[in-house]
Amino acid sequence: MRKSQVFGARSTADHVLAGIDLSGKHFLVTGSASGIGQATASALAANGAHVIVIARTLDAARRSSQEIGYHCSPVGCDLGDLESVAAAAAAVRQLEVPLDGIVANAGIANLGSLSIRHGVEQQFAVNHLGHFALVNDLASLLREGTGRVVVVSSSAAGARAAADGIMFDNLAGQRFYKPDVFYRHSKLANALYAKELSRRLGPRGIAVNTADPGAVRGTAIANHASLARRLARLAAWPLRRSPAQGAATVALLAASPNAAGVSGQYWRDCKMAPGNPLLDDADLGLRLWGLSEAIIAQQRGRPRRALARAA
Repeated sequence: MRKSQVFGARSTADHVLAGIDLSGKHFLVTGSASGIGQATASALAANGAHVIVIARTLDAARRSSQEIGYHCSPVGCDLGDLESVAAAAAAVRQLEVPLDGIVANAGIANLGSLSIRHGVEQQFAVNHLGHFALVNDLASLLREGTGRVVVVSSSAAGARAAADGIMFDNLAGQRFYKPDVFYRHSKLANALYAKELSRRLGPRGIAVNTADPGAVRGTAIANHASLARRLARLAAWPLRRSPAQGAATVALLAASPNAAGVSGQYWRDCKMAPGNPLLDDADLGLRLWGLSEAIIAQQRGRPRRALARAA
């Protein structure tokens, strides 16, 4: 088996999946209308996989499916709307296929002003809470023994987020609001969720890992950035990775034999890497999980649906 170290920061999704036959396999990718998500979906489909293309609207998902040009099933899902998430999960179940992998990739960043969804700041709602609900709703479809979940986080979840942690007393920005702080907050939540999910799905032989795609140009995540931030990103354009390069670690974790049997890890540049030390705080992950379940149950007006935790 090839070692993942042969791939690195400049590898592409097509590169890491070269020669891997994914015929008969089914993957779901959120945020696949553009950027890293579309590059991941394209690479999976090019190798024979059926890809469930998730975008904020059904029209966007259909357009992306046509651009990918392979066997895709478009599904609309506004991750900031928990009822939309529930409807998307129902649509996926209606396809009546097992899932070999779920890629939780979609995200927003750098909102210019405070916006609240479901009682929490919008970046936390979309980046973490929406994915938490969608993946948990579909976890029963993952193949026993071989299924995989990839949660896309960011270097913003690293050491810079340590001081902020999970702001349980400021989820709605009631104490203060800074867009970049709340973005780091949401990305740390992504990584903590992946760590706790790996514990819960481990008994089923399902691998859950976090992917840091690096700084990528041409992604929709910059759409809400201020003019100053957009200009800074433009100046750094030549140093940033292409979406296909940003998708390399994601695709490797989703479908490559190089990542088989590995779970609960933080990955960057196609290999395991140190993550925020807070990721080893099981109590923090458990507290975040309980809070997320409670918010979703309250918003949906239904009893909490617990995904059992391994002893």
